[in-house]
Amino acid sequence: VQLQASGGGSLQAGGSLRLSCVASGRTLRSYHMGWFRQAPGKEREFVASITRNSAAINYATSVKGRFTISRDDGKNTVHLQMNSLKPEDTAIYYCGAKSILTSEYGYWGQGTLVTVSS
Repeated sequence: VQLQASGGGSLQAGGSLRLSCVASGRTLRSYHMGWFRQAPGKEREFVASITRNSAAINYATSVKGRFTISRDDGKNTVHLQMNSLKPEDTAIYYCGAKSILTSEYGYWGQGTLVTVSS
């Protein structure tokens, strides 16, 4: 499955962005999906995840209550709604797909840059 992330941009603290991750090649119905981010000089970190049937959703503590992950399997798309953005949210955001048969994310999009200024 190929993933294409989009929706990043530059904005001031307190603003909102909606990231999208569109899949091609295969339907997303069979995959658990996640968003990760990597800030300059830091390792990639988990942001949010959603199981293939949306039964379970998890967030990193740092984004809980501000970010919302959702999926539209009919459009082969996963979204990350980000509200009340903070400068520390500045990072490249990546979407990932994990087969239900594995424990690791095996597919990644190219990333979309989010820059939040104070």
